[in-house]
Amino acid sequence: MRLTLAYNPGAAFSMSLGAASRIVFGLFALVALVILWRLYRGATADERLKVLALGLAWGGAAGNLIDRIRSKPGVVDFIDIGVRNIRFWTFNVADSAVTVGAVLLGWVLLQEDRRQQQQRASE
Repeated sequence: MRLTLAYNPGAAFSMSLGAASRIVFGLFALVALVILWRLYRGATADERLKVLALGLAWGGAAGNLIDRIRSKPGVVDFIDIGVRNIRFWTFNVADSAVTVGAVLLGWVLLQEDRRQQQQRASE
């Protein structure tokens, strides 16, 4: 791992829509934040993993949105991992939070769905 300063005007993995990237991905982030907030508001006190997942995803999305607004060149990425000349995409802590949160949320929702299916089958 090494630290490498990179500016990402697009989205994850440097996806770009040209000059409109900043606005379009900023709007996508706002929509995602609203959806994640609504999911959080619907969570109950005993759904700790779900709340953690939503918090990670929301915090990461908010962090990248703030960076996108503040930094004209784009979101600051700096974590560069790989082996010798084989490098992964450069990313930041917010990207990691979004990724871990999304994977954890997917797992939690899958478990919820399985429980509901088992309850329906036992009725």
